[in-house]
Amino acid sequence: MVSDVNLLPVLAINWEPQLRGYVVVLISVVVLIGGTYLVVGTNLGARLGFLVILGGLFGWMAAMGIIWWTYGIGLQGRMPTWEPAEPATIIRDAQLFQQVEILEQPLKLTGTAAENSETVAKALESEGWLRLDESDPQRGQAVASSDDLLINQADEFAAGEFVSVAVFDRGGERWPKINESLDFFAFFHEARYALVEVAPVVPQRIEPGRAPARPKVDESQERRYVYMIRDLGNRRQPAMFITLGSLIVFVILCWLMHRRDLILRENLARSRELEKV
Repeated sequence: MVSDVNLLPVLAINWEPQLRGYVVVLISVVVLIGGTYLVVGTNLGARLGFLVILGGLFGWMAAMGIIWWTYGIGLQGRMPTWEPAEPATIIRDAQLFQQVEILEQPLKLTGTAAENSETVAKALESEGWLRLDESDPQRGQAVASSDDLLINQADEFAAGEFVSVAVFDRGGERWPKINESLDFFAFFHEARYALVEVAPVVPQRIEPGRAPARPKVDESQERRYVYMIRDLGNRRQPAMFITLGSLIVFVILCWLMHRRDLILRENLARSRELEKV
């Protein structure tokens, strides 16, 4: 009975990932930092050993932060996402593109849904919009975000009631660039927009035991368009704060140790002068 009671804390740590994480971090700090301080402190003294260990810790954190900051790994912030654009996100009539600042020239649509779709695509490409290929991964990201807007946020369609026909992309240029392949210092950028063309599909009867039929576009309904803007997020911001904060503390600790050495030299020189006298 006593052994079962003693095992309860161990079982709680194993079954609670958050508690287990706290315990692992606490043990790591005590063993790694505390053990190193114990060894260094016995040779240099408690105060100087503390400064040396603390300086090494923040120096290592600054180096780690630089690597995280450079490659965008480690502790990360918000990832880039597609967000609803203004002044309108879901456009049910393509003739309103000029009013919502998608096109500069007015658009007249008088044909069928398929003909109007081709007219819209030509107008978009003539004004700098790029039609993405189906194999482009950026197209998949835009389609996933537009599906979430249509199904979960706007309740425009239910799942399986529409298909994404085309994705158009514009903007997002970065500068300054040395050349097309070297853009490490391109910190400035223009706004990037995506326009996803969505077509309603004909309701299909689902028969038990058979695979679902391929979606068929309903040509009697006009296409919808989802207008989105790219939010670049702050993926590297936590790493930047860790790097700068650790670097500042590291420099202060190095200055304190240097100041201590200068004071020690002055005291030793003064003691030698007194001995000579």
